[in-house]
Amino acid sequence: MHRRKLHPIIENNTGFHTMNDPLVIAGKSYGSRLLVGTGKYKDFTETREAIDASGAQIVTVAIRRTNIGQNPDEPNLLDVLPPDRFTILPNTAGCYTADDAVRTLRLARELLDGHALVKLEVLGDPSNLFPNMPETLKAAEILVKDGFDVMVYCADDPIQARMLEDIGCAAVMPLASLIGSGMGILNPWNLRLIIDNAKVPVLVDAGVGTASDAAIAMELGCDGVLMNTAIAGAGQPVLMASAMKKAVEAGREAFLAGRMPRKFYSADPSSPTQGLIGS
Repeated sequence: MHRRKLHPIIENNTGFHTMNDPLVIAGKSYGSRLLVGTGKYKDFTETREAIDASGAQIVTVAIRRTNIGQNPDEPNLLDVLPPDRFTILPNTAGCYTADDAVRTLRLARELLDGHALVKLEVLGDPSNLFPNMPETLKAAEILVKDGFDVMVYCADDPIQARMLEDIGCAAVMPLASLIGSGMGILNPWNLRLIIDNAKVPVLVDAGVGTASDAAIAMELGCDGVLMNTAIAGAGQPVLMASAMKKAVEAGREAFLAGRMPRKFYSADPSSPTQGLIGS
């Protein structure tokens, strides 16, 4: 079974341990493993405050729903999230066919001066937003041949994840549960199958509801987590964004550290039993 190589943990001169552990997507390194969306906030000011609190460097934008220059008379999100400060990840939310998705991302590339990194999602049903995998595979093949670096939202199906990787996608992004549901990771076993066999980054996309969900995804070995509603739909989005940042970092460190073995029906005292006073 293929296992991806972990980056080393190095010790700095203060005695604390820091991770030389970047997330690498399409040849570019990122310090944050939390990717965030830009929808559902009350205004652009809250959007920027939440993203700053999250520490995210990659922010995803629904081209069909958000103005990044295609509507010159409307407020432009790029004035709040400038591309020289953030990596803008245009996505195809709202697309139900491969043709629509490809057309949308070609428009995004024009608006962003040739930007190649994109998030592909082709939906199959407006009520549950589950991915249409035949159309997703079709669109991915077209986009990769057209020079795009494709991060792709997909079902938690290990076989189809491998097919997307074989096409040449830069990252696979299986759902934890339905988009916007906040149900967390419903099938960790499938997710582990995808993670253990992938040679490209695997990021959970959709379904995260709270910080513990993000930490669990990272503890399983995910390379990152993408979320929107979990932050934007919280009672205090900026505070939740900060919580998500910490959860992703803690989950990654726990994965690298390696958890203790589970021991059923037996106890193992954490303190030594030899040399006790009075013994």
